[in-house]
Amino acid sequence: MVELDSLPATRDAYDAVATRYAQQFTDTLHDRPLERALLAAFAETVRAGGDGEVADLGCGPGHITAHLRRLGLRAFGVDASPAMIGLAQQANPELRFEVGSMAALDIADGALGGVISRFSIIHTPPQNLPAVVAELARVLAPGGHLLISCYATDDAAIPTQSFDHSVVTAYRWSPDHLAGLLCDVGVSEVARVLCRPKPTDKRQFQELQLLAAKNE
Repeated sequence: MVELDSLPATRDAYDAVATRYAQQFTDTLHDRPLERALLAAFAETVRAGGDGEVADLGCGPGHITAHLRRLGLRAFGVDASPAMIGLAQQANPELRFEVGSMAALDIADGALGGVISRFSIIHTPPQNLPAVVAELARVLAPGGHLLISCYATDDAAIPTQSFDHSVVTAYRWSPDHLAGLLCDVGVSEVARVLCRPKPTDKRQFQELQLLAAKNE
């Protein structure tokens, strides 16, 4: 486990915009039927594998954590921003939320049946991504599933590309590069979906949804 040098700046930036962010992104799934279907498939897969707990890493104001719970998962949220966690707990008092870092999770080895990382690795500097991926693998039980969402690079041969983000510097990832890092720590790709941007989208980047499972 490592602590990221970038974490304080990311945490402070999201603390500063937490209320506005929560208001703007109260329901990011209503116009994303494909993503809802992927989350439903993820939930069914986790339940079929033993119904272990699921961590929503980078949970923000908690709306995805709540959605996962409605899908029947024993989900809880983790975020580096105390302000985000406070808003998540206020909006969902029946759920569990914790302040924490994806690079140093306060979760036992192999404790989880599933992990969701929805656009939460985008602020990870490239040199730190292998350590973060290894930490996600560490907390997954054998056979547990991981669903990562992020922006994809324009060319799969380019491992990463930085881009301007309204909160703090962010990165896009090559699907092949990300899948390779997962493979290195014993997590095998199950499926990937690349979604092209709509003409009205703020960012004209492809979005990657990568489903993987920890080797038995």
